[in-house]
Amino acid sequence: MKNRKKRSRILVYIVAYGLVAFMLIPIIWMFWVSFKPINSVVTVVSELLTPPYGVESYIRVQESSMIWRWTINSVFVAIIQTAGTLLFSSLAAFAISRIPFKGKTFVFLLILAGLMVPVEATVVPLFEMIVNLGWVNSYPALILPGIALPLGVLILKQFYDGIPNELMEAAKIDGANMFRIWWSIFLPLSRTSMAALAIFVFVQSWNNFLWPLLVANDQSMMTLPVAIPTFQSSFTTDLTVPMAANVLASIPALIFFLIFQKQIIKGVAMTGIK
Repeated sequence: MKNRKKRSRILVYIVAYGLVAFMLIPIIWMFWVSFKPINSVVTVVSELLTPPYGVESYIRVQESSMIWRWTINSVFVAIIQTAGTLLFSSLAAFAISRIPFKGKTFVFLLILAGLMVPVEATVVPLFEMIVNLGWVNSYPALILPGIALPLGVLILKQFYDGIPNELMEAAKIDGANMFRIWWSIFLPLSRTSMAALAIFVFVQSWNNFLWPLLVANDQSMMTLPVAIPTFQSSFTTDLTVPMAANVLASIPALIFFLIFQKQIIKGVAMTGIK
């Protein structure tokens, strides 16, 4: 019986490591290609694996583009959008979960209805609003529309519903108001759920393409998903420069994962968000 379990566990590890290796192949290929000389043949394995190697592509990316400006834009937009989504989603979820008011069920159903509306259906009215406000090519245009996230309210509301009422009653006896209860009790207890939601929002904001493409037509305001494809149009016969740009663009996301690795694993394990 023990040998059987041991063989099953070994088989699971083999399959898991095999899947990891399979998913790492494109990333390894991207790094490898980025260090080949410009205009090298990278579609033939024998040519790809033979020297020379260098950093010419990275130099070209920095000299011919605003790669660091685009990176700063992406990082800033993703961080502010994540923080704003956590704040407003948490406040809305707390109000719906714990504060009695008329029409609470209707408000919650209205928020849930937002999950059924495709993003593409809201692009035109949102863009008209941004134009009327004069926010085209600005950070508010990139950040504010993404802060209202119905999924965030749903996730945190379900978590807040499970917190015992006795904690609120004890806090009220001690003289705490509703804001104090939210700040001192509900926020600390929902740390794992907030981390999972933060991961989801950060990745969604980092990879967002359609909305930044519409509201940021100035190069200085572009984010990485919008700016990176410009390399492929400028260097149509070469893959080394676009791959170098992709490597530089992936560094902030990699740093984010390394810093918050434990929170990411806990959040994914608890909520099932991928």
